[in-house]
Amino acid sequence: MNHSTENNAASLRARLKERRDAQNPVDRSRGALLIRGRLFTWLATTRTRLREAGRPTPQHIAAFWSTADEPGLQPLLQQWVEEEGYRVSLPVVTAPDAPLQFRFWVPGTPMNEGAFGIQEPVGEIAQAPDVILVPALGYTRQGDRIGYGKGYYDRTLAALKETGHSFTTIGIAWATGDLSQDNFTPAPHDIRLDSVLTDKGWAVPAPVIA
Repeated sequence: MNHSTENNAASLRARLKERRDAQNPVDRSRGALLIRGRLFTWLATTRTRLREAGRPTPQHIAAFWSTADEPGLQPLLQQWVEEEGYRVSLPVVTAPDAPLQFRFWVPGTPMNEGAFGIQEPVGEIAQAPDVILVPALGYTRQGDRIGYGKGYYDRTLAALKETGHSFTTIGIAWATGDLSQDNFTPAPHDIRLDSVLTDKGWAVPAPVIA
C-alpha cells in the first residue's frame, strides 16, 4: 500500500469511528438485535434449502467476539451452539504478521485477553470454517472492507483461499460504515467479502450457498 492510500485509510478510519461512536445507545442495541435476527434467519433457511436439495450444509461458523463498539454477536453464538448444533470458532492472534488461528468456542470456554484486548478462546484448534463473520469498520456496496488497519483478516482469507477450501464471508458492520460518499480506494491485496450485513439490513445481498 502506498503512503497516500495508507494515509487516506487512516483518516477514513478516524471518521468512521466518529460516526460509529455518535450512534444512540438504544439504536445500537436494537441494531445489534436486528443483525443477530437476520443472521439466524439466513443460516436457518440456507441449511433447510441445502438439506432439501441433498447438499452439504454449513457446520462450522468462524465468528468474532464483539467489542463494546461492535454489533453484539455473543447471544447469537450461544444460540447457534446450544440450540442449533453448529460448531463456532473465534479468532486468535498468534503473531503480528500471521493469519488468524480459529479455535472452537462453546459457552463456558476459558478465554484469555489477546493482543488487542479482545477475548480469545483457549482450546482446540478448529478446522477450516464454512462461514466467516468478519468485523468491518467500513464497507462498500461491492463488498470492499475497511478493518482496523492490522491486516489480519486479509492475510487469513488469502491463506484460506490458497488451500482451495470453499467458504463464505459476511462482513458485520454498522450502517454508519457505508463508504459510498467517501473517497475510498481498496488496496490491491484487499479481499472482497461475499456479503455485508448492517443494522439497516443487507448492504451487499445475503450470500447464496450452492
